[in-house]
Amino acid sequence: MKQAVLEHVNLTVTDPEKTAERLCDLFGWHVRWKGEAKYGGLTVHVGTDNDYLAVYSMGSPAKAPADESYAVRGGLNHIGVVVDDLEAAERRVKAAGYEPHSHADYEPGRRFYFDDDDGIEFEVVSYSLERFIFGWMRFDGVRAGEENAAALNPASPLRGGPRDRTK
Repeated sequence: MKQAVLEHVNLTVTDPEKTAERLCDLFGWHVRWKGEAKYGGLTVHVGTDNDYLAVYSMGSPAKAPADESYAVRGGLNHIGVVVDDLEAAERRVKAAGYEPHSHADYEPGRRFYFDDDDGIEFEVVSYSLERFIFGWMRFDGVRAGEENAAALNPASPLRGGPRDRTK
């Protein structure tokens, strides 16, 4: 069986369009889709071509039962986003008026958190270049990022070069 990949997270927010715009500005994402959703609401899919956040708001008046998860704004722990330049991401977060907190350096990366207008906590993390290039997750027998290493190393076995990488 192939390893599963996270495609999206769906969360309830106050204003999906405003949230999507903010996420595009902060992380360089784009709106993939926008349309009518469950309980007469609106959903905006915002992210990359491979994965996204579905930001949702219920129609008015609220049509869902009170115990329905779609009626609970911000009901999750946090959303982790990987960036290549943590300092630049933090500057964008501060410029948008958010307060970064809980900074930490840990193996294999560095991170900080911030809370958005709906109380949703985002973890922004950056991993070492080595981890980015060589990865740690496996898909179809090739480590994620190994293609990047091949592009940088013409002797890579992925480009037909020798398997001995010590030379």
